[in-house]
Amino acid sequence: MKATLAIVLLNYNGEKHLATFLPNLVKYADGHSIIIIDNSSTDASIAYVQNNYSNIEIHILARNFGFAAGYNEGLSLIKDRFEHYLLLNTDVEVSENFTRPLLAQMQKENTAACQPKILSYTKPTHFEHAGAAGGFLDINSYPFCRGRIMDQCEEDKGQYDAIIPIQWASGASLLLKADLFHEIDGFDADFFAHMEEIDLCWRIRNLGYEITCVPESVVYHLGGGTMPYDSPLKLFLNFRNNLLMILKNHYGFWGPRIFIRMCLDGIAGIHFIFKGKFSSCWMVFLAHMSFYRHFKATLSKRKMIKRMPVSETIYKGNILYDYYIKGNKSYSKLNKRLF
Repeated sequence: MKATLAIVLLNYNGEKHLATFLPNLVKYADGHSIIIIDNSSTDASIAYVQNNYSNIEIHILARNFGFAAGYNEGLSLIKDRFEHYLLLNTDVEVSENFTRPLLAQMQKENTAACQPKILSYTKPTHFEHAGAAGGFLDINSYPFCRGRIMDQCEEDKGQYDAIIPIQWASGASLLLKADLFHEIDGFDADFFAHMEEIDLCWRIRNLGYEITCVPESVVYHLGGGTMPYDSPLKLFLNFRNNLLMILKNHYGFWGPRIFIRMCLDGIAGIHFIFKGKFSSCWMVFLAHMSFYRHFKATLSKRKMIKRMPVSETIYKGNILYDYYIKGNKSYSKLNKRLF
């Protein structure tokens, strides 16, 4: 008989975060298994866990597979043991009973994944960038959240406490059905890291399942724990992976959408030049070159993916226009008729 839930953390050289956030997780895990998948860390993080938490299960991988393949490899080692996985970043502080509302939501018909409300660890009155109160995509597949548009994180005043369908749930704290994760072959390993959860959730929604945000459950995310926000690699992955995601999942002919996104990327590159961020412009160029290298393989994946028409979780407007031209910097100000 399968256990209800495994709380799974992917670790790479995260001793500092484990020492900070594990005590609270152990305290509020509600008796569920905590499992650490280690991406062949070179620091003392695993020794720390072994010396302080003998009841935590550890699986050490042969090398650093990155976020996407790391989870795939690690979760394959515990396949068929649990009904649900809660994928939790090592830099997340949980709150008391945080798993209960999430598991209750998973009992609702057709719900395949969900996330809690994610607030900032350093500014707990405000939403955190990676997920906030649930993720969406605009017509050009730019991600944004209830509570966070571009880099603008709103103050949490309870304005987004309703449970609603979302397009994507944050990989910082993602609860999903374990069998479904393996059925759809998990994360796309070609992504390495960043946007892999958006791609995964898009594929889940393309199968007709619902994904929701459950604000009754609250966690606090430090952010930038694995890769700093200003990391050139993060910039590269975000630009490259967004193009791969569109090519794989966009309903209908993908050509015009890819062309528009690449033009917008070019404008972003020019903007970086004017700001003196030449390395950032170079990352955009490298991202496009990498997209071309992955084009054929991604097109083959597209042929194996079921796709559905634009749903209520895709914003039919342009979030860049809303933010930079109209000055709409909160989710509540978006035109709801465009959902």
